[in-house]
Amino acid sequence: MKQTWLSHKFLWTLAGMVILAIPLMIFGWLVFQRPPQTVIEKQLFQGIYYRREYRSHPRPIMLHIVSIDLAAEGVRVLVTPGRARAPEWETNARTTSEFLEEFKLQLAVNANFFYPFDENTPWSSYPNSGDRVGVLGQAISNGHEYSPSQEDWAVFCITADHRARIVASGKCPAGTTQAVAGSSTIVVHGQAIPARQGSADSDDNYSRTAVAVDKTGKKLWLIAVDDKQWLYSEGVTLRELAEIAIALGADAALNLDGGGSTTLVTATPNGFQILNSPVHTKMPMRERPVANHLGFYALPRP
Repeated sequence: MKQTWLSHKFLWTLAGMVILAIPLMIFGWLVFQRPPQTVIEKQLFQGIYYRREYRSHPRPIMLHIVSIDLAAEGVRVLVTPGRARAPEWETNARTTSEFLEEFKLQLAVNANFFYPFDENTPWSSYPNSGDRVGVLGQAISNGHEYSPSQEDWAVFCITADHRARIVASGKCPAGTTQAVAGSSTIVVHGQAIPARQGSADSDDNYSRTAVAVDKTGKKLWLIAVDDKQWLYSEGVTLRELAEIAIALGADAALNLDGGGSTTLVTATPNGFQILNSPVHTKMPMRERPVANHLGFYALPRP
């Protein structure tokens, strides 16, 4: 009888250890899916080039930069469309890869800040894909404004002639075909500017997404920096993000939604590829469903 009891106790203990080990095994597998800490430069499509860079100072930083020539043949911009007749919950949440595949894009990145958001555990968060969410700041897709301009939410605008500009007032000019908003401009006329008063995370090392443009409005950069990953990538401040944009040659730059939202995705012959290492619900390489995105069509490289 005692031997049987001990056998049952051993089996239950073993089962408990296996159950505990499964999440650790999944986490470990995801860690090894992250991009390596190496430098890589390559052309993704006509007019679109990608650079991955690892910096060890002032802390580990994984930096992902995409340069885009808006004048290149075949390059077109698309912002996630809004829901029809939706005055409050303007979009259905999608991951960046879902957006890329749904609209058959070649490149996509997350865009506006949004609400509501809740992140408790790997199995409990909001929004999930398909959930209704609200967009902060102006958003325009194919000439249709589905989220109005808001004070203190600067906006990135694409006009019908494929020129880009960043407007600190938060309202794009007439004739804008695509637009997404961010928390603040971080570069103006090639100079870094202080974060707006009350910006709680400006001095924190954080995952960041930014879009930057040159003086002509024909060249832009997408910048993604990873965080929350000790010894792999530990984020940057807004000032450091601005300095990265200035070093690229940016005349203006806008801070978009960051943290676990930061996701940069490209299309490949075998499906989508996540270029950075997003962290959602504390799980590396897990994408967060977000309100909207900035996407690009492009032709295959020669």
